[in-house]
Amino acid sequence: MTIETKICGINSTEALAAAIEGGAEMVGFNFYRKSPRFLTLDAAAALARTVPRPIVRVAVIVDLDNEAIATLLAAVPLDMLQLHGREDPARTAAIRARFRKPVMKAISVARADDLDTADKFLPIVDRLLLDAKPPPAMKDALPGGNAISFDWTLLQGRDWPKPWMLSGGLTPENLADAVRISGARRVDVASGVEDRPGMKSPAKIKAFLALAKTL
Repeated sequence: MTIETKICGINSTEALAAAIEGGAEMVGFNFYRKSPRFLTLDAAAALARTVPRPIVRVAVIVDLDNEAIATLLAAVPLDMLQLHGREDPARTAAIRARFRKPVMKAISVARADDLDTADKFLPIVDRLLLDAKPPPAMKDALPGGNAISFDWTLLQGRDWPKPWMLSGGLTPENLADAVRISGARRVDVASGVEDRPGMKSPAKIKAFLALAKTL
């Protein structure tokens, strides 16, 4: 079994082509306006329409209301919603029921007890994403994509009955260690395959995916 990969924050045809050619199982489009990876609906729709099956097209959203989600889904062909904000289990369940899309909930992790939060979402979500929690002193921190990792040893001996992805500060250079230490079988990368925030590197995307296929 190879490592399942998601390239997140896709915002150019070149980056998308690299993800597709490299064999990514999932691609993420970011709709958080403060992110350097933010896409307009028109730009996202143009990219998403070219993604071949069975690659999963994921919308990264942060605390959007129902009207905004409905507008997004009407404009862009998407397969999954990734909730990367402060959505609680009740709100998460409501989104999944209303829009009838698989949902992946991001859990911010800094300490072992942060992982207990995941248990509250298990009856609701289709997937979990375990991401690094920004430190309080970090200025202008984003909900995700901050190029920081959490302590991967926190995941040793842990597992959940739903698929989970490891995220946060992954790069082609540390991916092998991250998988070995955490036991992750699914990984998500955004900043780690960029030349600068929001500027994806096709070469780094291909390197990340090629390495993942060997693990």
